[in-house]
Amino acid sequence: ADEINRTPPKTQSALLEAMQEQQVTAAGTSYALESPFFVLATQNPIEQEGTYPLPEAQLDRFMFQLNVGYPSAEEEKEIVTRTTGSAKEFLNKIISREELINIQKLVSNLPVADHVVNYAVNMVRSTRPLNTELSIVKDYVKWGAGPRASQYLIIAAKTRAALMGKMTPDEEDINAVAPQILRHRILRNFKAEADGVSMENMIDQLIQVHHA
Repeated sequence: ADEINRTPPKTQSALLEAMQEQQVTAAGTSYALESPFFVLATQNPIEQEGTYPLPEAQLDRFMFQLNVGYPSAEEEKEIVTRTTGSAKEFLNKIISREELINIQKLVSNLPVADHVVNYAVNMVRSTRPLNTELSIVKDYVKWGAGPRASQYLIIAAKTRAALMGKMTPDEEDINAVAPQILRHRILRNFKAEADGVSMENMIDQLIQVHHA
């Protein structure tokens, strides 16, 4: 979904159904979406005129938020070279649907130690002003991350551990995926914006506190 914040609320609602219920409804008939189904979406953070901000309930269903900055000089050169010539790009299939589903099952079956689960849950709970004594949260956070953040921290940590050849995730895996999972689930207040406290700075401090 390209520039998802330019889609009207009715379209966003349909996308939310697909993400939450794994189905779409048209003319009163629901159609199940086959696994593995997932949504990739982009939005332009600069130009906001004529956009429809996504509600928090829908943002929360995106596992990651990745911030994509400018490409490097070499990357930009590659972009220009590939898109201004006559050469055709061909995509080769690298994995089958069944193989991907089996990998997902493998990741799901990885064991996780209780102390790692506690680490993830405590990190998420500390983003909520009513559940923490951390000054940066009490001073600058309006709304913290919900339970889905804890779930996604564990799932992402298990995936990272599997990619690195580990049998189980550890706290370092949680720390590595925390920024991408938390940055769109924590709502800063006006004081944070006025004082120039960025979301990245807040998450870095959260990780440092829990990793100490």
